[in-house]
Amino acid sequence: MVHAFPNIDSSGFASAATESGRSVTDAARVYRDLTGVLPEAANIDDDANFDRHVLASILALASSEGGSLAAQAGLTDTELGDLFSHCFSARGIESCGDHQASVVDADEIKMVREILLENRSSESEFGRWLAAMIARRAMEPNHLWEDLGLRDRSELTRLIARHFAPLARRNDKNMRWKRFIYRMMCENDGFVMCSTPVCSNCADYALCYGAETGTSRVASAAQSPATPAGQTV
Repeated sequence: MVHAFPNIDSSGFASAATESGRSVTDAARVYRDLTGVLPEAANIDDDANFDRHVLASILALASSEGGSLAAQAGLTDTELGDLFSHCFSARGIESCGDHQASVVDADEIKMVREILLENRSSESEFGRWLAAMIARRAMEPNHLWEDLGLRDRSELTRLIARHFAPLARRNDKNMRWKRFIYRMMCENDGFVMCSTPVCSNCADYALCYGAETGTSRVASAAQSPATPAGQTV
């Protein structure tokens, strides 16, 4: 049964290796094993490279968290195997450490996944995989882009626009993506999540529209000042 990548220990985000003077985290090392480059060096100008970067980011972060990689990524073992066959066929995988993963609400994951599937704009299995993966990662406590292992919020916005275009069009005020998806869930069930009818008058405005700053959870622990950007993933 597929669980995670080889050579991943249970130390979480502790420094695992060095490369060109940089400390490399477990997640960054897995990303490099999948793509050939560290995450901060990925060139995602091309859409195909961007899609592969997204998958590698999610899988790399999920692999560092313990438990089953499939469960942490939101996929079945069969779906995970199919994903690797299509996108990372040259990479071997095996069991990882046995430290305990976080406990999540399966019903809540299902509701988020259904919202995403209803708004899917990708015809291939890729959109289905992403809907499942985003729904699972949305259960984690950080900004959604952080818990997908992406480098910043703009990558999540590009991901939504590319594969869930109806969602991107509806979020015309640029609400935080996790808040927006949960707001849609409430509206679909006939509930009102917001305390005021106009966002600009709401005391919680910053919770929905504030800046989403942070550091990529997959990046090397210490990035070099100038990172080459000419490599593809």
